[in-house]
Amino acid sequence: MTAPLTPPDPPTPYDPWPSPPAGSYLAPGQSPPARGEARAEVVRALAVTAAVAVAGVALGLLWLWLSPRIPLISDDTAVYLKDSEGEEAIGADGTFTLLGAGFGVVSAGVVYLLRRTGGIPTVVALALGGLLGGLLAWWLGTSLGPTSDVVAHAKQAGQGVTFDAPLELNAKGALLAWPVAAMIVHLILTAAFTPRDPDPDAQWEHPAWAAQGAEKPYGTDGRPGHDAPAAPAAGPEGAPGTRARAQSDPDGPAGPQPPA
Repeated sequence: MTAPLTPPDPPTPYDPWPSPPAGSYLAPGQSPPARGEARAEVVRALAVTAAVAVAGVALGLLWLWLSPRIPLISDDTAVYLKDSEGEEAIGADGTFTLLGAGFGVVSAGVVYLLRRTGGIPTVVALALGGLLGGLLAWWLGTSLGPTSDVVAHAKQAGQGVTFDAPLELNAKGALLAWPVAAMIVHLILTAAFTPRDPDPDAQWEHPAWAAQGAEKPYGTDGRPGHDAPAAPAAGPEGAPGTRARAQSDPDGPAGPQPPA
């Protein structure tokens, strides 16, 4: 005689896409970022642009103060360079470039210390503000420096008297020193000191799953909501599943057995 067969357990119903617990990024009822947050980000970016651009006043004053002067001299017919081999004109461009790079480093550091976050709006605001600040410094330095009317200035100074040439920025590429330096420094600070955003896939392993007794979204066998089936227990003869096969097949692999 054989033992009566035990009916198998009914399959456990499962939801292939279980609802995650509250607090995770896929919680039911959780809305996407509000428009107000995006608007606030734009407002902060505009404030950064305006603050960085206003700093161009300081750059213009420093450029006017630190730039080397180009000495000129006149006679009855024309105006000449007093030192034809001087490098004062190149020195003015170099001074503006170095000052712009320094302002870019400082502005990026200050903005990062105040915000402690990265983002495209902040980087664009730094670049745009640096460019506007450079243009403002260029205009301010040339406006407050020696007059651009060289002939009138020569007549006012008199024949054979040395006077300063107008302050000019011949290398217009120096205007990019501020925005480029600001972007590079801010990106470096963001990459080095800003925490990384959590991996979205890692949210499935939130500790709240265990606390709430929620079903795992994926089992060890790769199917949603199920673990891999356990291996059959070893039979009395040592081969796994021997007793299970004997119960499911009363005649056995060799056919009907004679009565004892």
